[in-house]
Amino acid sequence: MTTDIPSLAGRVSADEWQTRVDLAAAYRLIALYGWSDLVFTHITAKIPGTDNHFLINPYGMFFDEITASSLVKIDLAGNKLDAGNPFPINPAGFVIHSAIHAARDDAKCVLHTHTVNGVAVSAQRAGVLPISQQSMIVLSSLAYHDYEGIALNDEEKPRLVRDMGDKTFLMLRNHGLLTVGASIADAFLSMYIFETTCAIQTRAQGAHEVSGGLIPIPQAVLDGARAQMAQGTRGLGGQLAWPGLLRKLDRVDSSFRH
Repeated sequence: MTTDIPSLAGRVSADEWQTRVDLAAAYRLIALYGWSDLVFTHITAKIPGTDNHFLINPYGMFFDEITASSLVKIDLAGNKLDAGNPFPINPAGFVIHSAIHAARDDAKCVLHTHTVNGVAVSAQRAGVLPISQQSMIVLSSLAYHDYEGIALNDEEKPRLVRDMGDKTFLMLRNHGLLTVGASIADAFLSMYIFETTCAIQTRAQGAHEVSGGLIPIPQAVLDGARAQMAQGTRGLGGQLAWPGLLRKLDRVDSSFRH
């Protein structure tokens, strides 16, 4: 299927092509790690050098099928900008993403998942618990947004933006997880940490009755977490983890670069 799509390499700007390759890689990684929800979640990325042009997945294509050239270019209203692209999009799926992109210039990439672990924790009244090193990173920049139904209503956007503020991690109550980043690599690394936090929490909660209970991280440690995490994780997505993740994908299936 991927080989039937004409390549856009050399037909778009170098910046757009690199964004396409990285975004296609993010979709493939979501599939590789088992975080996809068939075709019902999205990752969006702003095209560098444009005012409000973004890339989103072709609706109906599984994440392990997505390529750089199949990604669809849209504007902030979710309108297709590349008439030659034959793939449909899901405008309703862009409601959450468009609200954050419009409000946060630093949010070059918005990544949203509906994983079992993420939804399970999002349904817990206490939310993320301070019980792991990963949770410290999340708690240093975490916001919550209450569930208002399937995200189809533009009227929800101001409340979503208000609740998220300047945070990196957003837990959508009864719904799932969302991260933003100054790059696709940073948004993916944040989601990896967010998802791991939720997986650890659900496993620990399942065993706590026979293990003597959960051990919370002391408040004094949590209080210093923001400065520690800002220093300890800065640049890891782009400088270290992301190139290795691309090498992993190339070993599995390099067609995402098409």
